[in-house]
Amino acid sequence: MSTRPSTVAFDVLETLVDLDPLRARLEEIGQPGRLLEPWFMRFQRDSMALALTGDFGEFGSVARQALRTDTGHTASEEAINHVLEGFSRLPAHPDAEPALRRLSEAGLGVGCLTVGSTENTAYCLEQAGLTRYVDRVVTAERVGTWKPAPSVYRAAAEELGTPPGAMALVAVHAWDCHGAKRAGCLAGWCARLEGRYGDVFTAPDVTGADLVQVAERLLELSAD
Repeated sequence: MSTRPSTVAFDVLETLVDLDPLRARLEEIGQPGRLLEPWFMRFQRDSMALALTGDFGEFGSVARQALRTDTGHTASEEAINHVLEGFSRLPAHPDAEPALRRLSEAGLGVGCLTVGSTENTAYCLEQAGLTRYVDRVVTAERVGTWKPAPSVYRAAAEELGTPPGAMALVAVHAWDCHGAKRAGCLAGWCARLEGRYGDVFTAPDVTGADLVQVAERLLELSAD
């Protein structure tokens, strides 16, 4: 049976913050709002592809190139800048603040583990009112590779001052939770985005309909 973690690291993009406002920015540069999902998926795929070949792509550079491709190279660099600037101004999902607050008040360490840039993530968390609950932000950029490489999760645990087995990764992406489990960490999956956990991935330790439920179920795990 899984034991209660001492520290919880939250994924940021789509888990804590909502990407939907980027849809309006796409429309403001003359692109369809429906481009958001394929663009973000291309961005994630290309970042993982670079990592698999031993390379690292900086967040802004990979996101920019993916958007060039998905707009059919019709968007100007200035227009792309307008869209990318939106990453630092994304709002928190309604369940983010109460989940972080619940874990923090229970005495657990709380961190973030993200593929986003250090600067954008810090500004985004501050604007979303979440900074007060976050002890440390660990980025793929700092580690030098992308999730779901095992080294990312282990580096996050080290920076948060705990062994991997005492850290839980919380995300709305099943692949991210799978990566954490394969790295020896705990995982809490929120069903808000995907609905059902993919059976090709290693099962998480807890699941929940929202982040608050995931936080509560992590706290309900037995003490070591």
